[in-house]
Amino acid sequence: MNNRRKHSQSFAAALQGIKQGLYQELHLKIHFAASAFVVFLGSYVGIMAIEWCILLLCMGLVFSLELVNSALERLSDKVTKEQDSLIKSTKDMAAGAVLIASIFTFAIGCIIFIPKFIG
Repeated sequence: MNNRRKHSQSFAAALQGIKQGLYQELHLKIHFAASAFVVFLGSYVGIMAIEWCILLLCMGLVFSLELVNSALERLSDKVTKEQDSLIKSTKDMAAGAVLIASIFTFAIGCIIFIPKFIG
């Protein structure tokens, strides 16, 4: 198989993973809705290019971490459904990573948007 075809198949598999996440994961849907609101609000208030870059980077980070979290949860559930402290810790840490990214993204959003409405 040539490299171009392998890359094409890898890209298609990645898109399929994103699609599955959006259709099957509630938290990813919530992040998507929040991001759509941010894009609407950013367009409405006319944020600067650098602010768009920062917000898009943050949203991409949250989406990516949410997909990794979901993948780890599914893999962990495949390994065992029994109570296992190491698997629980793994799931908790992955969820914590999403939470940290979400909190910081929210804070950055506040820093960017609040002055637009106050000033």
